[in-house]
Amino acid sequence: MRCVIKHSLPGRLRFQLDEILNEHDAIALEEVFLEMPMVTKATAYPKAASFAVEFDPTVEARDTVIERMAALTDEELAAWQPSDPFTLAPRARNLYAAIANATAWFLIRILMPNPFKTIWWLWRAIPFWKAGLASLRQGRLDVPVLDASAIALGFTQGANNAGETMYLLHVGEIMEDFTQKRTESSLAQSLLEIPTTAWVCRDGEEVEVDLSELHEGDKVIVRIGGAIPVDGTVTAGEAMVNQSSLTGEPLPVVRQAGDTVYAGTAVEEGEICVTVTGDPGQSKIQSILTMMEDTEAAKSAEQKRVENIADKLVPWNFALAAVVALTTRSLMKTAACLMVDYSCALKMSGAIAVMAAQREGAKHGFMVKGSRYFQAIEEADTIVFDKTGTLTDAAPEVYHVEPYNGYTRDEALRLAACLEEHFPHPVARAVVNKALEEGLEHRELHSAVEYVVAHGIASSLNGKRVVIGSQHFVLEDEGVPVSPEQLEHIHSLALGTSPLFLAVDNELRGVLYIDDPLKADAAQVIQALRDEGFKRIIMLTGDADRTARRVAAEAGIDDYRADLLPEDKYELIRKLQDEGCNVCMVGDGVNDSPALAAANVSIAMSAGSAVAREAADIALTSNDLEGIVRLRRLSRVLSHRMKRGYRFTIGYNSILLALGIAGIITPQQSAFFHNGGTIGLSAVNARAYLPDAPLLPVGEGESRAQEEAHDREIEAVLEGEEPAI
Repeated sequence: MRCVIKHSLPGRLRFQLDEILNEHDAIALEEVFLEMPMVTKATAYPKAASFAVEFDPTVEARDTVIERMAALTDEELAAWQPSDPFTLAPRARNLYAAIANATAWFLIRILMPNPFKTIWWLWRAIPFWKAGLASLRQGRLDVPVLDASAIALGFTQGANNAGETMYLLHVGEIMEDFTQKRTESSLAQSLLEIPTTAWVCRDGEEVEVDLSELHEGDKVIVRIGGAIPVDGTVTAGEAMVNQSSLTGEPLPVVRQAGDTVYAGTAVEEGEICVTVTGDPGQSKIQSILTMMEDTEAAKSAEQKRVENIADKLVPWNFALAAVVALTTRSLMKTAACLMVDYSCALKMSGAIAVMAAQREGAKHGFMVKGSRYFQAIEEADTIVFDKTGTLTDAAPEVYHVEPYNGYTRDEALRLAACLEEHFPHPVARAVVNKALEEGLEHRELHSAVEYVVAHGIASSLNGKRVVIGSQHFVLEDEGVPVSPEQLEHIHSLALGTSPLFLAVDNELRGVLYIDDPLKADAAQVIQALRDEGFKRIIMLTGDADRTARRVAAEAGIDDYRADLLPEDKYELIRKLQDEGCNVCMVGDGVNDSPALAAANVSIAMSAGSAVAREAADIALTSNDLEGIVRLRRLSRVLSHRMKRGYRFTIGYNSILLALGIAGIITPQQSAFFHNGGTIGLSAVNARAYLPDAPLLPVGEGESRAQEEAHDREIEAVLEGEEPAI
């Protein structure tokens, strides 16, 4: 590309191009340079034929940028295609150009001779009047009717007045549309940055790869509880697939060889091999778009209430205008009443506040599916944690294997791994990994897994029933006989670990002891949640009481329940709700799904099953429990910000109405200040919510001072101030 260096500073270059760029080439130019690791900012000015690049302030980086610019060709720019639709989000220059274009056309029309000017503005008013009539035909008195009425009144005072009104309405629409699209794009980009992986069969082995590394034709393995990461065709296996996120079907459907499956759905039972048939990146984008569309249905009760009030206020605008017309006989004052409405600001600023909170949530490690879940988190007074993989480390290990009744240690571990490889749970991964470490091959000698119940798996081997799971499942549900002395010996070996029982044909063959250490920040998170206002914190687990007691004590939890089945967890959630508690449930496994679905609001861990993430309202995108504390704080600040925005909108627009009725400002000035207030409030609501300082202390001294400073910042936000950006 032919250009010269127009200006140079350390870490910054401005190039003057030999010709102006179209919008596609301008975006392509920016994106090409933003892909370079040393570049921090790239801005094209297409009409000025200029391009500015900011980069690491080193000689090497400067030389690399210059070399890339010299090697760039017009053909490369023309051939560039965006990796996702969000890349094409409107740039600031698009806003400036649109406003400048609208202003230029307005000034040109103002200078036209009166007859032509009137005809032109009448022509421009037709779309506004059509929109207003369409609303009236549907029995609605809404903002389009207000706009159409204000323009009609403007013509009674002259074509220029009507033209000014339409110009200001058009500029307001441009700015509102730009703000909305930029916020949506920012949210989508933050979701795209969340890592997604898949298990792929390559060279006869299963390997975990990033979604971006998948290609058309790859074979993706999806087991029970796993997410289907791409659109594709089932080439082997059979599974029950939960497609509710796409189709709304409440029950899973059977998918087998030849059937099509879609990204964002989850396998509830079975195992399938999926051949990738489309672009994996586009599959992820489609899942994000679906989630963003569903956000409309997941509005909080408060947001819906305010939006309903906003709609109901529009008829009162007309009533006020009628009163003003009858009492003042002033068309200008009457028009001023029609130029200011509450609806736009209330709806737009609230929606942008929620999208900004979702964007920041993704940045801090959690994905919230709608504003009603922010509200539910803020209102929750009881939080219930699953133990394994939630409070404890997501990577437990097999501490010891004890064989019984003729089995060797290796035989017990090999068979356990053969069964557990079907179950996407931290404990199952621990067993499989232990067998791999010791070189124990565990090819599938058993038949297909029949079912997964409670805390165990059942299958068959050479016509014999094989089960593995908790003491409750194997000894009580399955009735495997174990003497009291033998059981006491098993518990004596546990040393605080969790025993996993393996039985073949109703005979105990082995016990695997799982060491599942508490997460490093669990105790601090529990205390922080108490400080955030949770009155009750409860831990649930299917493990034995002695293991649960140890973990609860280490985490600082006084209330725990052990030896639970999934239905027991569900019933406990219901019981708490009957007692008047607002319950937040945090879990990660397939067996947590009923409880997650029953809670007032639910959170799924990042390492959990796809079924759990599907059932949950909020999904953590990192395995850090600190995200729950940030979620609670963010929800409180969002609630405060939205309420403050609503109060500002009512007060500010009421003042504008009063000034217009008093004749202090013209209808056109009312429109200008009204649109300016809406854009300003939306911009404030799009700002960051929480400071980036660590939430949890890692020691004394400086870390404690940082925590106290962070708390002061949160208090300032809740008192009406904004955090420093």
